[in-house]
Amino acid sequence: MNGKIEEIILRHGQRGMQILRDYLSPAWAEDAARAILGWKKGTVLLTTGFYVAGYAETDGPAGTMTLAKALEQLGYHPVIVTDRFCEHFFELKNLETVYVPMDAGTEDYRRILERFRPAGMISIERCGLNTEGDYANMRGISIRENTARIDTLFDLAPDYSIETIGVGDGGNEIGMGNVAEIIAGKLSLVPCRTKTSYLVIASVSNWGAYGVTAYLSQLSGKDVFLSFSEIEQFIRDTVAIGSVDGITHERISHVDGFDEAVEQEILDALHAAIRPEEP
Repeated sequence: MNGKIEEIILRHGQRGMQILRDYLSPAWAEDAARAILGWKKGTVLLTTGFYVAGYAETDGPAGTMTLAKALEQLGYHPVIVTDRFCEHFFELKNLETVYVPMDAGTEDYRRILERFRPAGMISIERCGLNTEGDYANMRGISIRENTARIDTLFDLAPDYSIETIGVGDGGNEIGMGNVAEIIAGKLSLVPCRTKTSYLVIASVSNWGAYGVTAYLSQLSGKDVFLSFSEIEQFIRDTVAIGSVDGITHERISHVDGFDEAVEQEILDALHAAIRPEEP
């Protein structure tokens, strides 16, 4: 079992995540799942929403929803923290959502932490401040004006002894600060500076969240992993509200340029990986 899920979520890689794996635990997704299962039953804050061409991209929300619904079944209270570009996404699944304004400052984020006193926090495909002091997309273009500084929650987490998980697929996401020097040196990118207790890498961030969810299902012995059809319907619904493929900028239910067939391949493989083997 060890490593199999990690192999699945790194399929079809195009952004150098295979390089980063050498600097992480061999079971980085399993480590994150075990950490979650060790958190006290309480509120878990999750964030996502990466600005692309006037919308939130399709990578991130589906993985966040999938993981949040698993947390619900495991006795946690998931709360999504995001900005206006993900408006109405998570209400589709009756998930509590907090929207922060673009100009929210450090004290606003402290109030969120003091209000919810989270047992843990998880970021899935959320841009963080980079080592040059900007919020930038994969093309190096600043998206500061359209990105709420939600990474501040993760920067403040040590003050409150909160464990954190970052899921990313490129280098500019919350959590990539754990391997910032490697990203800058070997991938020639300007990395996010924000660190997390655990970093989950994947070829697509949704897949990283699915991998953690698969481990939660396997380790807990509870079937908490949604089906491909449920996840794909959510992606279609968010596109209808206003979401785009992060690569093509089209309003279609593709994720990072991959169509539904690839999404199904990954989800089917993950479900098979945690299914008890037939005698």
